[in-house]
Amino acid sequence: MSAPSRNPTEPRPVTEGPRAQDPVTQDPGGQDPGGQDPATQDPTAQDPTAQDPPPTALFDRRTRDAAAERPFRGSGRTARRPNIVFILADDLGWGDLGCFGSLHNRTPSLDALASQGLRFTHGYATSATCSPTRLGLYTGRYPGRLTAGLEEPLGTRDEHHGIPADHPTLPSLLVDVGYRTAMIGKWHCGWLPWFSPLKAGFQTFYGNLDGAVDYFGHFDTSGQPDLWDGEEPVTEQGYYTEIIGRHAAAYIREAGDDPFYLQVNFTGAHWPWEGPDDEELSRHIADEPADTHEESLRRLFHADGGSLAKYGEMVAALDASIGEVLAALDAKGLRENTIVVFASDNGGERWAFMWPFVGEKGDLEEGGIRVPLIVRWPAVIDAGQVSDLPNATFDWTATLLDAAGATPDADHPLDGTSLLGWLTGTQGAPQRDLLWRTREQGAVRRGHYKLLVDRHGHSVWHNLFGTDGRPSYRLFDLSADGREKADVADQRPGLVAELKAVWRSFDEELLPYPDASAWDASADGASSRGASTSGRSTPGQSTLGRSTPGRSTTGGQCPGLPD
Repeated sequence: MSAPSRNPTEPRPVTEGPRAQDPVTQDPGGQDPGGQDPATQDPTAQDPTAQDPPPTALFDRRTRDAAAERPFRGSGRTARRPNIVFILADDLGWGDLGCFGSLHNRTPSLDALASQGLRFTHGYATSATCSPTRLGLYTGRYPGRLTAGLEEPLGTRDEHHGIPADHPTLPSLLVDVGYRTAMIGKWHCGWLPWFSPLKAGFQTFYGNLDGAVDYFGHFDTSGQPDLWDGEEPVTEQGYYTEIIGRHAAAYIREAGDDPFYLQVNFTGAHWPWEGPDDEELSRHIADEPADTHEESLRRLFHADGGSLAKYGEMVAALDASIGEVLAALDAKGLRENTIVVFASDNGGERWAFMWPFVGEKGDLEEGGIRVPLIVRWPAVIDAGQVSDLPNATFDWTATLLDAAGATPDADHPLDGTSLLGWLTGTQGAPQRDLLWRTREQGAVRRGHYKLLVDRHGHSVWHNLFGTDGRPSYRLFDLSADGREKADVADQRPGLVAELKAVWRSFDEELLPYPDASAWDASADGASSRGASTSGRSTPGQSTLGRSTPGRSTTGGQCPGLPD
């Protein structure tokens, strides 16, 4: 195994006492029969060969385990210059972990992580698709401030679509205050020779550049090898999830005395649908004829593959590799003052479990943006806690910079909000709006209300009520209706008017989407763009609440694929 290379309005207060209803325990009618959320399950009680329990038994287990979790309270403790390990899963659904009530998957490592820290039931991705969420995490800003963030997901390979080398990022700002930085795994924020992790502040990189790779062949959506040590192509045998886990654990074992930020980006559980024992299936996929980029993309998309059982194998492999990373922290004696954040880049797709939400990857309904989120920091956060505080991926950019003593760049003000004061108990829960924007949808969450915007009149709601292609606005009370079925806009016209104004201001502040007619899923996977837009956003502090973006014209999948 080669060593990685190194390069020199009406906000509702969020309470933390008795918690609002959480959809995980609601029945399809929206009633809450069990009270609190399911707690972390005992990993020792999970038998991978056991059959799924009947629904009544599952409910009994959920309510029984809920007693093990306590509503979050700030500890009052602080710690200096923590190590940071941010683990990002790919296309993992909100309900895909045992500690989030999974019916199908066994995830003892992540369940244990939740029991040792803080589990968020209202954690959100910055976007409904992968590359915009990653841009939001690394920059701490709305993805729509960069040209690359307008592609959902990123497919154009040119000098305009990526994170500019002079744009401050989470890793570059941490380097400025003495941190060592590394990324292991998936990048998907621009291509060489213009963009790479090493050009964005990471000192070490070992992984892939594209949005998807085969788990054994490590070839990308164009059929080309896509495994890199720094900016040099390499080869390594093995299942990619396990490779990422091994390299991340090795980085921790080799850590010196300086604090470090390690970004671990798994491709699990993204297509193709290959488990650890499916090398022969990988060879079969590689042998399929693919003379064009579109054909290469379609074979990797694996539309005829997968099953709940296969997806469970992929999630189990992801969980085991995360366990290897966490074990390396323990072996090094670093658990106490290391912040571990685990999240998914967006909602799940195809085989993922998003119940009780509707929507999936690419959608701004809850199933497309609400994700499993766990944070462990023993020096500051007491174990076994749960919170219903709404927060998004790029809030953790601000939080981690704050914890490390790093100052954001004044010319690129963060859109995320630091949660450090709330975590330590020195400040209350932040009161702000969360916002998302995609080419087709928009959303604003304020307290327990969510405004959902259909931008172009293509939904069944437009067809039913005849809005003639004009944007429509629906309002949902997530505390009673996590499935977003009961539109209460007529009951709260004042709130709808406020949130519409917030949404319109937000939409106007970001870069405009290129004209829809300019989008062309061409043979090389790039989209021709017509008039170009600047990759740099206008400096100046946002006047909006804080927020997030999302959805693709191809249903959240890669360019060139059918809806």
